[in-house]
Amino acid sequence: MTVEARVPFTTLASTYVVLPADNVDTDQIIPARFLKVTGKRGLGDNVFADWRLRPDGTPNPDFPLNRPDAVGAQILVAGVNFGCGSSREHAPWALVGWGLRAIVAPSFADIFKQNAMKNGLLPVAVDAAVHARLVEARHVDPKARIAIDLPAQTLTLPGVPGGQATRFEIDPFAKECLVHGTDELGYLLDRAADIERYEAKHV
Repeated sequence: MTVEARVPFTTLASTYVVLPADNVDTDQIIPARFLKVTGKRGLGDNVFADWRLRPDGTPNPDFPLNRPDAVGAQILVAGVNFGCGSSREHAPWALVGWGLRAIVAPSFADIFKQNAMKNGLLPVAVDAAVHARLVEARHVDPKARIAIDLPAQTLTLPGVPGGQATRFEIDPFAKECLVHGTDELGYLLDRAADIERYEAKHV
């Protein structure tokens, strides 16, 4: 049995993109017509398809992810209740496929949050004041960067007055899996020998 290889998430410092919308649902993240596949390959090309692309298929230059200063950004700053709607796992697959590694928002839909963490995408919930500071900093400087330290559970906006580290919460088990680049199955397989020894003692 094999487990999908993932990049461990320890620290990340990246430019970021602001998506100024609340209640972004999973059908907006990845429209239902792209859910016919069971694999992840190519889903990133369809992320936010109805917003990112015009009806003729050409890029919408006004959409934040299409702007030149968004190239290479690995963090998306979104509004409240990000990832609401249906529980499609394709949503985090598509976001990761685009190149995102973290989403920062005031709040997340619970099922999306769980799916994200299981697929190597870190959801970071921040309070309204921190969120406003991030949005304003990006407005002032398109090259502004966010630093995330998952082991320390901190988010920092370097070089900005008041940009001290802000602590965020995360489920301890999800954190361990993200830091080690694994998932629930990989976690169990790594402990197969211990499980077998336990089972042998309780036959």
